[in-house]
Amino acid sequence: MAGSQLGLGGAGRGTWRAVSDFSPPFGDFLDVARRALAEDLPSGDPTGELVGDRPARAHLGARSSGVVAGLPCVQLVLDEAARLLGTARAQVSLVVHDGARVAGGERLAHISGPARTLLGGERTLLNIVGHLSGVATLTAAFVQAVAGTGAVVRDTRKTLPGLRALQKYAVRCGGGANHRMGLSDAVLVKDNHIAAFGGVKPAVAAALSARSLEVEVEVDDLAELKEALEAGARTVLVDNMALPDIAEAVRMARRAGAKVEASGGITLATARAVANCGVDYLAVGALTHSAPALDIGLDWSF
Repeated sequence: MAGSQLGLGGAGRGTWRAVSDFSPPFGDFLDVARRALAEDLPSGDPTGELVGDRPARAHLGARSSGVVAGLPCVQLVLDEAARLLGTARAQVSLVVHDGARVAGGERLAHISGPARTLLGGERTLLNIVGHLSGVATLTAAFVQAVAGTGAVVRDTRKTLPGLRALQKYAVRCGGGANHRMGLSDAVLVKDNHIAAFGGVKPAVAAALSARSLEVEVEVDDLAELKEALEAGARTVLVDNMALPDIAEAVRMARRAGAKVEASGGITLATARAVANCGVDYLAVGALTHSAPALDIGLDWSF
């Protein structure tokens, strides 16, 4: 599902590469697990203590269909719960892996260990896996919506604080591509930059002086696009344009040898029409800021 989508990798500042695998960000998973459990277990789990350390078995299951992401965190969360509670380690055996499309009722992992360990980590691991699987599922829906058009679905920086690496990983699991990870990775000239410079041309000229970085220029209409192309922009972001204007923007950009990314309220209902205008990329902030969680549950059998 990841294939050869274009994305911004971690290979270096300003380096764009093909995402050829899911590359789980294990360090970020661990950081999030620790922060989440510090929040949930500040001084133990008195309800779990009533159950005690009796052996428990459970399975993680999908209660609705979708694409899963975040499964590497399950063992990390339970290990951290065991450390905080002073209990023995639980064992996790994955049945499927991130990026898999699953049906409702399908089992994702088997878990065994002390009951207190499972109870201490249950809500945290469900929160993480459910949220990231929701991001992957929504991304996969957008990718399917534009299949065959040649357009690549990309994410944005509209991520939850502290979860960017995980959310962008989930986008890759869903078959989408990553745009820049942060402001440091590329030059993206937006409307407020243009306003600060006093116009498109001086803004583009300044941006192109940063030769070690990729440069993309956001434009709001065809007049700004013309200025950006004349100033040497080779990737343009057309924001909130009507479909006829997007199609014309693509024609203008192609004559100048430039690529086009479309953004601005793109939905599953409109994605294919935008892609059919010939754009190279669709920027979809909803992938990370509005994805509903996938319903994931942990069912017990002592």
